[in-house]
Amino acid sequence: MNHTIKRAALFNASCLALIVTSMTFAVRAKLEGVLETDFELTSTDIGLAFAPAFWGFTLAMIIGGPLVDYFGIKKIVWMAFFSHLVGIVLTIFSSEFYSFFLGTMFIGIGNGMVEAACNPLVASLYPENKTKMLNRFHVWFPGGIVIGSLIGYLMMDILNLPWQLLVTVLFIPLVLYGILFMGKELPKTERVAMGVSNKDMWKAVVSPLFLLMGFCMLLTASTELGTNQRIEALLSDTGVSGILILAFVNGIMAIGRGMAGPVVKKLDTTGMLLFSAVFSCIGLIWLSSASGGMVFAAAFVFAIGITYFWPTMLSFVAERIPESGALGLSLMGGLGMFSVSIVLPIMGKFMDADSGASTLSYVAILPAVLIVIFFFLFLKFRGQKIERDVKGEEVLS
Repeated sequence: MNHTIKRAALFNASCLALIVTSMTFAVRAKLEGVLETDFELTSTDIGLAFAPAFWGFTLAMIIGGPLVDYFGIKKIVWMAFFSHLVGIVLTIFSSEFYSFFLGTMFIGIGNGMVEAACNPLVASLYPENKTKMLNRFHVWFPGGIVIGSLIGYLMMDILNLPWQLLVTVLFIPLVLYGILFMGKELPKTERVAMGVSNKDMWKAVVSPLFLLMGFCMLLTASTELGTNQRIEALLSDTGVSGILILAFVNGIMAIGRGMAGPVVKKLDTTGMLLFSAVFSCIGLIWLSSASGGMVFAAAFVFAIGITYFWPTMLSFVAERIPESGALGLSLMGGLGMFSVSIVLPIMGKFMDADSGASTLSYVAILPAVLIVIFFFLFLKFRGQKIERDVKGEEVLS
C-alpha cells in the first residue's frame, strides 16, 4: 500500500470516528422527550443524565492526551472504539436514570478519546497541510450532527420507530471505523517523531503563548457550542424554529470546513481566527435583533464565523507549539468542551432575568474580546513561516 493510500485510509477512518462522536450529540438531543415520558425523568434529572457527555469527553481528552504519546495513537483509538461500543450497548438497554447515565458516560469517554487520538493523527499524517486537513476532518462534527438529526427526524417523527433503533444506527459508523483502523500501522505523533522530551512538552503547555491560546479556546468554544446548545430557547421569540436554525448553521459549517483549502491559502491560521471572531461577533449582534426570515441571514453570518474556530485553534497549536504534542491538542480540546459547562449556567441566569435576544448580545462580548487578541497575534505572526516541519514520509516511517 503506497503512502498516499495509507494516509487516505487512516484519514477516512478518523472521519468516521468523528461521525460517531457528533451523531451521539444529535441522538441524545432527540432522546430528551423519551427520557421525560418513558423514563419519567425531570428536567433536572435529564440535565444530570446528559452531563457525562461533557465531563467524560473532557476527562478522556486530558487523560488521553499524554497517553497518546506514551502508548501510541493506535491504543487510544481502540480505547475509543470499545468505549463507544460499551456506551451504545448500555444506552440501547437502558430503562432508568442510572443505566442511561452510565451509557452516556462511556460514550462521552469514547468521544474524548477520538479527539485525543485523531487530532494528533491528522496533524502527523499531513504535517505540510495541518490547517486544511484538520478543518476537513472537523467537517464531520457539524456534518454528523446534521446526519444524526435527519435520521432521528425520519425514524422517530415520520416512521414512528422505537428510539432504540435510532441508537442502533450508531453501530454503522462505529463498525466501519473499526474495520478501517484494523491491522493498520499508525504513525508516531509529531512530538515523538521530533524527539521532543517530556520535559520540553510540559514546558510548552505552560508557555505564555499556549496559556493565551487556552484562554482563547474557552471563548471560541463558548461562542460556538454554548450558543448552539441553547439555540432554540435563545431564538424562541423570533418566530423561527431553533432546530431548523441549528441544522442550517451546522450545514454551513460542514460545507465551510470542507472548503478550507482556499481559505488557508489566502489567510494563515491567525488570519482565519481573526476573520472568525469578526463574523461571529457580527452574527451574534445581528441575531439578537433579527426576526422572521432575517434570522436565517444573521445565522448565516454567525455560522461563517464559527466554522473555522475549533479546527483552526488546534491547527495553531500544532503549527506554532508542536513541542506540546498530543497533550497540547488534548488540553485545547478539553478546555473547549469544559467551557460548555461554564457558559451554559451563566447564559441560563441571563435568560431567567431577560430575553434570549439580550443574552445573545451578551455572548457577543466573547468574540469581541477575541477580535482584539487575534488582531495582535495576526500582527505578530504575519508573514512568519512555520519553523519546524516533519515530512509525511518520515512521520510514517
